[in-house]
Amino acid sequence: MILSMLMEPEQAAQAAADATKAAEAATEAAKAAPPWETLSPWDTLPQASTFAEGTDALYLFIVGISVFFFLLVMAVQAYFMWKYRRLSEDQKTSSITHNGKIEFLWSAIPAVLLVVIFVWGEVDFLKQTVPPNDAVQVRVTGRQWFWTIEYPDYPGVQLTSSVDESQVTLMVPKGQPVQLTMTSEDVLHSFYIPAFRIKRDVVPGRYTTLWFEATQVGEFNLYCAEYCGDQHSAMIGKVKVLEPELFAAALADAGKLEQEPSESLAAFGERIYSRRGCNACHSLDGSPKTGPTWKGLWQKNETTDKGAVLVDDNYIKESILEPNAQIVNGFTGVKMPSYKGQLDDKHITALIEFMKTLK
Repeated sequence: MILSMLMEPEQAAQAAADATKAAEAATEAAKAAPPWETLSPWDTLPQASTFAEGTDALYLFIVGISVFFFLLVMAVQAYFMWKYRRLSEDQKTSSITHNGKIEFLWSAIPAVLLVVIFVWGEVDFLKQTVPPNDAVQVRVTGRQWFWTIEYPDYPGVQLTSSVDESQVTLMVPKGQPVQLTMTSEDVLHSFYIPAFRIKRDVVPGRYTTLWFEATQVGEFNLYCAEYCGDQHSAMIGKVKVLEPELFAAALADAGKLEQEPSESLAAFGERIYSRRGCNACHSLDGSPKTGPTWKGLWQKNETTDKGAVLVDDNYIKESILEPNAQIVNGFTGVKMPSYKGQLDDKHITALIEFMKTLK
């Protein structure tokens, strides 16, 4: 007992030192982080993954040979236009014959270049298809119109995108492979991170996989690159890359969805509304979206496929956990995902309190 009491101050001091060190590391990482993608639309994208350099090299090779042959063809055309120009009114066109060697070369050279491009692209594609065995596992779900990110090795951690603002949607460690297993709950989406040079379709009813290894600390754009509905352009987010020693703690903090000590229950509900993607389908200004607006919803008499219903605590909870139980007339419940296992009773209560403020 005496020994443990003597050790407690030392453990507390060590914990404080570790916390200070982590804070200093986070500050240094923030200083070293590149700007939000690029400062100018004319700037080149950062090469923020191990795939970026190879992809850029192939792209520049294709651009280079395209420019070279364009200039070559234009120069030869200009030369022939000058050399064989009409010199007099009575000049006749000479008979035209073919040149077998030239015809062979202008077919063979592009064919060889196309084979080179194919092999180069296939090698890079295979690298992006087969992930290492020690990759960090991430589950990605696409919905109209937000992403949901879960980490099987970190139970309870969930990140989502927002249609209102670009927020951290995916968090990964620098220098470690990350494998994404992706699916969609409604229509075809496409998971695209330009700075990493990766993109893969997210298909309903099946799983697609993708992996990468980030090489730069910072925040990078995340898009849906497949038209998926009227809010497709708002299906955006941020990918945050951290130093490995900061990853676990930062991920736990980012995925935490708890009421702050000074936060009202209604304000907590508003934060859940944004963080869990409710804003993708339910407006706050009275305009209908994929789902009914939340403005004036509380204590409203709705007509559903099961008859008339009063919007109270029970109806809202049922709609969150079992969205197809009672579907409001004029809407289709199949697009509403169930939040069973994602939102607990306290989260639902906070959402209800937030709804009550929307008169």
